[in-house]
Amino acid sequence: MSYDITDLLDSMVSQGASDLHVQVGQAPSMRIHGSMKPVEGPKLEPSDAESLVKSITPDVQMEKIQSSGGADFGFAFADKARFRVSVLRSKGNFGMVLRQIPNELLSLDKIGLPDSILDIIRRPRGLVLVTGPTGSGKSTTLASMVDWINTHRDGHIITIEDPIEYYHDHKNCIVTQREVGSDVGNFADAIRGALRQDPDVILVGEMRDLETVEAAIGAAETGHLVFATLHTTGAARTVDRIVDAFPSAMKDQIRTQLASSIVAVISQVLCKKTGGGRVAGFEIMVTTNSIAQLIRDNKTFRIASDIQTGAARGMIGLDAHLLSLYRKGLITEEEALSKCQTPEQLAERLKQSVASMN
Repeated sequence: MSYDITDLLDSMVSQGASDLHVQVGQAPSMRIHGSMKPVEGPKLEPSDAESLVKSITPDVQMEKIQSSGGADFGFAFADKARFRVSVLRSKGNFGMVLRQIPNELLSLDKIGLPDSILDIIRRPRGLVLVTGPTGSGKSTTLASMVDWINTHRDGHIITIEDPIEYYHDHKNCIVTQREVGSDVGNFADAIRGALRQDPDVILVGEMRDLETVEAAIGAAETGHLVFATLHTTGAARTVDRIVDAFPSAMKDQIRTQLASSIVAVISQVLCKKTGGGRVAGFEIMVTTNSIAQLIRDNKTFRIASDIQTGAARGMIGLDAHLLSLYRKGLITEEEALSKCQTPEQLAERLKQSVASMN
């Protein structure tokens, strides 16, 4: 028996799978609600994997795989879904992972973000960072924010992505979507180019190098609302990660720039939901005068306490949000502890919560 990519993708869509893994030596496997489940059938032979890869990979990407060992691109499955595809070589064989990008854009409240998030995305300028590990839903959150702006404001939105994931129609805004590798060479050049294209909002798919970080901060400082992602967890670690990317001689300058340009850091994790499905846990930091001073003074370790006391400004700590998800019965105690920042402290709070409910 040989596998057909159309059947596999149809199965992904119907079962709500987030990822499809194609690797030699095992049957194609899908990640459904966070758990990996192999498709019923034989293990893939090298020729099977190669056939599946070639069935959806453009020639230009195949050339890239041959020269560099891998390629990333977007793929549209008719009008059913889009996929972010990562093709790779492993032990000389082809393999790939497809991440499903739902066609339907979720509203901010369906994602689980509080209403206070609207105060952040209504800002005319500044840097908003959406952070979290790979697969935590950052792209979905960003796409929903862009869609809200596109629906409720007017202006020009420019997205710079690698690859383009969610497609945005022109609504109240003009939306220009640029793909790194096909529309523009790299993120930094695209940001610099965007500044000459009359933007109001710029979305940077990933701040993956020093040049991109500098360009994104510069765009935020010059009066634009800039959204960007980083693979970090927590506001303090995010600031530290950005500063640490710069040479020692530039660190103080970058801290000063960040203190004045960061509007908010939204850090998220994706949890297995009780009874099936996924639910996001959030930490939201909104920059205040106090937090800006902590960033300038290199005292980011104190940011967590400002978040804990900043509920009136729409802030919430990750552990506090996980605790609230547990109290609502949305996640288990084990899931909360596996995704939290301070396991010992949260374990104690969970114990108290159980005691108060009994």
